[in-house]
Amino acid sequence: MSELLKISLPDGSVREMAPGSTPADVAAAIGPGLAKAALAARIDGELVDLTRPFTGDAQLALVTARDEADALELARHDYAHILAEAVQELFPGTQITFGPSTDDGFYYDFAPKDRPFTEEDLPAIEEKMRAIIAANKPLRREVWSREDLIARWQAEGESFKAEWAAELPEGEELSVYWSGDDWLDMCRGPHLPSTGKLDPRAFKLTRVSGAYWRGDQKNAMLSRIYGTGWLNKKQLDEHLHRLEEAAKRDHRKLGTEMDLFHLQQEAHGSVFWHPKGYVIWRELEAYMRRAIDAAGYKEVKTPQVMDARQWEQSGHWGKYRENMFVIPDEVPNVDDEGPIISGDAEWMALKPMNCPAHVLIFRQGIKSYRDLPLRIYENGCCHRNEPHGALHGLMRVRQFTQDDAHIFCREDQIVAEVQAFCELADRIYKDFGFTYAIKLALRPENRFGTEEMWDQAETELRDAVVRAGLASADYGWEELPGEGAFYAPKLEWHLTDAIGRTWQVGTIQSDRVLPERLDASYVAEDGGRHRPVMLHRAIFGSYERFIGILIEHFAGKLPVWLAPVQAVVATIVSDADDYAKDVTAKLRAAGIRVESDLRNEKINYKVREHSVAKVPHLLVVGKREADEGTVAVRTLGEQHQKMMSLDDAIAMLQQEATAPDLR
Repeated sequence: MSELLKISLPDGSVREMAPGSTPADVAAAIGPGLAKAALAARIDGELVDLTRPFTGDAQLALVTARDEADALELARHDYAHILAEAVQELFPGTQITFGPSTDDGFYYDFAPKDRPFTEEDLPAIEEKMRAIIAANKPLRREVWSREDLIARWQAEGESFKAEWAAELPEGEELSVYWSGDDWLDMCRGPHLPSTGKLDPRAFKLTRVSGAYWRGDQKNAMLSRIYGTGWLNKKQLDEHLHRLEEAAKRDHRKLGTEMDLFHLQQEAHGSVFWHPKGYVIWRELEAYMRRAIDAAGYKEVKTPQVMDARQWEQSGHWGKYRENMFVIPDEVPNVDDEGPIISGDAEWMALKPMNCPAHVLIFRQGIKSYRDLPLRIYENGCCHRNEPHGALHGLMRVRQFTQDDAHIFCREDQIVAEVQAFCELADRIYKDFGFTYAIKLALRPENRFGTEEMWDQAETELRDAVVRAGLASADYGWEELPGEGAFYAPKLEWHLTDAIGRTWQVGTIQSDRVLPERLDASYVAEDGGRHRPVMLHRAIFGSYERFIGILIEHFAGKLPVWLAPVQAVVATIVSDADDYAKDVTAKLRAAGIRVESDLRNEKINYKVREHSVAKVPHLLVVGKREADEGTVAVRTLGEQHQKMMSLDDAIAMLQQEATAPDLR
């Protein structure tokens, strides 16, 4: 008799199982309830099917719906396969390609036989998917030889799958999953035990788009069908509500309605700020200047274009070149076809970040240990050559301005400086009503510097967060292996907005690499030359993206101090025009950003129009208000108006329009 396998469970108990047994067998041995609830398993940490046999003694954790992250990943993977099966049943001759899960669902790429798919096809596909789920088909894994799998795909006319299978590395295990006995797909898995483990009410197909085979525009155009998938209908309904709310809050839509900015083809990825939008920018810029002045930063301005040799020395040329806008130092000849660039031209680049320029400022003159910490700040305009397809309103642009700073400090100052930054970021984010999580991104595989250097930098960031009192579950503290920059680990601030979305915004990085590469030094107390440590830090991240986040967070109803127009004085009758002009003048003299609306339109029309523009307060005046020296105040989002004296209205607006001050 073969020796029994020892299977260790999370509660510390050990089950002895026969060779060839599976996680499903363990679940059944524990009890019928667990056998029914189990969806997959982790064997020695690896997520696998319930039917995967043990190969020896192992640590086992059974996955149920309570393990939401794993359960969602499995469910979305299965929804993608069921989508592919449904499409091939409804549209014979359609070829399948890839179908991964995504952050909130899944998609699958198809090569239709006759015509591209459209959104009109989605309801029928959804019904077929529900029928497959209801059939409770077992999902069964098999391992095939490369030759057999390629032959199968070729025989069935699946040229895309055959091409992919032929290119996989020699010796790689090729697995397929059967849905019942009549449909299969090539897949690494794992999967749920059967289609019936999915909730047929918990998914929805959302849209159709084009996609190139393997992401290359030289290849065939495919039809991509997207869906969202969840564990139950409640989760789906909550997600659809969030999508609906997000659509209402879309900063591009609100930016147009509020006349803040626009984007157009003539400047891909760059923003045309309108007067009202630039008011928001200026208010944020002034707010941040007050904050950094109080925190001891010195503001600078550095060049937009720098010699390529500088970027080579910093290391960015080798690791970031494809994202940089590069130009020749000189264009010696021009003809009718345009500039002729000689082969030996010197190259310059628009700066994609500010850090090397700040090192050059630090290097001007001799720095002493007494000069440190030196905190250099810049509202620095940068350019990055993002692909057109990656651009997204204010959230992903090619030209952006960072609230960027670099702190040059001694080794013994690092923890205190990072702690001070954590406390400053905390106050700033709270001023805007954000909660946040702090995450520590650790060393990536491809990096500069020694292991000792990385050990020290990671420990310093960790210690600073602890000293600031932020390394707790209340602040979502988490460590992210492999996600640091190539030159430094970093702390990241992930903001949560009003509808629960997260945005990675602020960051601070502890860098010993760039000062070494760019030869920055100071004279230490012992008279010798030492390298400073360079802390890269930002709080807004970029003004463009932070403004986009604010617009969506507040659904356009910005705090009064940020609102481009803080009040509008609107008349009911033309007899009140003179009084309205007087009220407007007094508000403007009191420092309120105010406009008047004297048009010969009904007041309800004016109320609707200024509500769409998200004006915080509408001061309505008619003949009675003119006679009494009052205003009827309609506040955005409130049902009833308030009658106030003009003096009281001015005092209220002045209080609301006062910006936070961290001095």
